[in-house]
Amino acid sequence: MTSDGDSHPRIRDVRGLLAAEPVVVAAGAGLLAEAVEAQAVTVERVDWRPPPAGTEEPLARVVGDPRRRQANATALERVLATAPQLVDVRPASDALGLEPGTFLHAGPPIDWSRASGPLRGALIGAVLLEGLAGDATAAESLLERGDGITLAPCHGRGAVGPMAGVISPSMWLFEVADGSADDGRRAYCSLNEGLGKVLRYGAYGPEVIERLRWMSAVLGPLLQTALRANGPVDLGTIIAQMLQMGDEGHNRNRAGTLLWLREVLPALIDSGAPTADVAEAVRFIAGNDHFFLNLGMPAGKLALDAGRDVPGATLVVAMARNGTDFGIQTAGTGDEWFTGPAQVPDGLFLGGFGPDDANPDIGDSAITETAGFGGFAMAAAPAIVRFVGGSVADALAATRSMYEITLAEHPRYQVPILSFRGTPVGIDVTRVVRTGILPQINTGMAGRVAGTGQVGAGLVNPPASCFTDALTALARAVPEAETAGKSSL
Repeated sequence: MTSDGDSHPRIRDVRGLLAAEPVVVAAGAGLLAEAVEAQAVTVERVDWRPPPAGTEEPLARVVGDPRRRQANATALERVLATAPQLVDVRPASDALGLEPGTFLHAGPPIDWSRASGPLRGALIGAVLLEGLAGDATAAESLLERGDGITLAPCHGRGAVGPMAGVISPSMWLFEVADGSADDGRRAYCSLNEGLGKVLRYGAYGPEVIERLRWMSAVLGPLLQTALRANGPVDLGTIIAQMLQMGDEGHNRNRAGTLLWLREVLPALIDSGAPTADVAEAVRFIAGNDHFFLNLGMPAGKLALDAGRDVPGATLVVAMARNGTDFGIQTAGTGDEWFTGPAQVPDGLFLGGFGPDDANPDIGDSAITETAGFGGFAMAAAPAIVRFVGGSVADALAATRSMYEITLAEHPRYQVPILSFRGTPVGIDVTRVVRTGILPQINTGMAGRVAGTGQVGAGLVNPPASCFTDALTALARAVPEAETAGKSSL
């Protein structure tokens, strides 16, 4: 720097020696940036902060792993190449081989003793649905004893479940396959019950069980017949369209539900089933704005499962919550879960409910954000703020911030208001840790007490410890010889 008699020093004029106008990158306090801007120099301000204490060594080790860039490129290429198609609707006993007494649930592994209220309520309802107990008291006693009962995460069986996420043998499931290269991989999800007092929110009253039995006896078989006559339905195309019609795919699925119904309605009408059954099924689907959520979720699960098991990859392939723990899995660490305490969402409440009534975050539906829609696409659905709280500006800011922690922009899922920019996709553990920006999830809220049902909806983030723990595991997996003298910061 030089001084030419002015009261402020100026940057030496070297423009004639440069191929382009100089740009100064400034982080931290704004004093330097303001001084440089006063000299008519372009300044790019970045929101940088040091990584959390204790992460410096594992972060350097993982970032310095020469496998990382290609591993992430491979995993992400597989994810983005997947073309999810709905190919069948089948009972869980058939699709997943679930035996009596086996119940799948959302989130990482958990036992009855640590289960949250809504998960307990959903398990009680599932036991009643399967006829393993005569009333709620007997069902709770059976689950507490664990006699002949097996609890396991949906994710471990190729499935996902919203909220409590409970899947039992007699429930019917959507089956999704990859239309681009059918390699036998499948992803599954239960049929959506609607809102309010439903099993997935932990309610298990008579009306809940009656609805589930109708879904197994009438709705599931009807959809199976229609789908097998109609042929596969392209879910990826519907997700792309719904994002351009005001949905984000997690808490707003109005357009997606009707787009999907349009695909199967002719086959439903031609199914030969009783007219009253067809009419009831159509009314149920058309009146349930969230019906498509249970189709978008397995579409996301199928895509992200394609990116698993790539050594050196730091791509997140699952985010899930069981109402007690929040867990993530990465492409480079197999089936290991990295967990932290689930947080209570911040949002809007129904009726007379308030924050004290809400259970901590629960459900596998964060697979939508992991796959590049849902909360990551809030800018495509500004009306979502009327359901989860915040403002339109918040929705736009949420999507923009997610580009900071992801590896790519989705080539098919686009945001009109951002000039059709692809949605942020491919959460990178190292970027989350380095920036301190946590994934944005929008979600429903279940009542803390079993049997309550839904109490509201809002926004939530994972605990940072999930990502720092995953980073530590990824660092341990780096071969000693790989990082010697190498860095790819």
